[in-house]
Amino acid sequence: WLMSDNMHHQWLLLAACFWVIFMFMVASKFITLTFKDPDGYGAKQEPLILTAVTKVDEVHVREEKRWPEEFQPTGKAFSGNLIRQPLVHMERLELLRNVCRDTALRNLSHTAVSKFVLDRIFVCDKHKILFCQTPKVGNTQWKKVLIVLNGAFSSIEEIPENIVHDHEKNGLPRLSSFSDSEIKKRLNLYFKFFIVRDPFERLISAFKDKFVHNPRFEPWYRHEIAPGIIRKYRKNRTETKGLQFEDFVRYLGDPNHRWLDVQFGDHIIHWVTYVELCAPCEITYSVIGHHETLEDDAPYILKAAGIDHLVSYPTIPPGITVYNKTKVERYFSGISKRDIRRLYMRFEGDFKLFGYREPDFLLN
Repeated sequence: WLMSDNMHHQWLLLAACFWVIFMFMVASKFITLTFKDPDGYGAKQEPLILTAVTKVDEVHVREEKRWPEEFQPTGKAFSGNLIRQPLVHMERLELLRNVCRDTALRNLSHTAVSKFVLDRIFVCDKHKILFCQTPKVGNTQWKKVLIVLNGAFSSIEEIPENIVHDHEKNGLPRLSSFSDSEIKKRLNLYFKFFIVRDPFERLISAFKDKFVHNPRFEPWYRHEIAPGIIRKYRKNRTETKGLQFEDFVRYLGDPNHRWLDVQFGDHIIHWVTYVELCAPCEITYSVIGHHETLEDDAPYILKAAGIDHLVSYPTIPPGITVYNKTKVERYFSGISKRDIRRLYMRFEGDFKLFGYREPDFLLN
């Protein structure tokens, strides 16, 4: 009887221990739920984004939550918004930063942020956008987008063609028109972009547009600039035909081309390098679009700038942005390797900064 009684007590004691442990676990869970951070519990958890901004930048982000945060100096960390960008755009900016650091290419990749550069950058204060103009890369359409955003016209279709390039009537101020402090503020805070294309194909487009077709009727290219290039660079002086692409290539590849450029003035913007136009190693651009992928890049830029609900990029004709390798090879087929090599050496920074391959006809 005593043994049975002892066993009964042991079972009771064991059951009591289990009950105490169970109650302790319930109490612990209750305490955890009660004192958990109320802002974090049950709320949608946003992905962690690592970024560093200045105090001014933090204020700007609170006011414009949709705005890309890319206020870092060249060569520093990407912004929070950039982490969410498609991989191709991250790779383009990463390539740009790496080439900018390459000391061997420094003379071809760096330039001063001079008035010449600031004259190329158009401003949309209403939506905090800066656009650097790179001629012969479809810039007319981007100007139309900004003209509408600035409020000069209500739609792209309403803009007369003769107004687009009339900078006194199109409502597009240049960055150079602001004070130094205002320029610095906009460069630090605004969404900034520009477009590039294969450098050699762009030169062909500039040659055809200005010296062959000249659709906008700019007679000074044929009657002033072309004769100046011919006098200096044509080998056969007995020829009387107009400027040939070979003459143009020889002029552009001459290390001493600048003495002519000074005479030609701002007309040279149609064939100078992207480096000279937009200073991509000195200015931290948000996006670099490529003419060859403009069908994808144009809507992406509008969305990244937070204006896709306000305006659309004009319809792109089929095939117009495709790189025409056959055309490029045809234009360079009668030109000496020496002249092509010198031309490439001048534009090597553009090829390397933006990921364009050296032409096959230079490698053979």
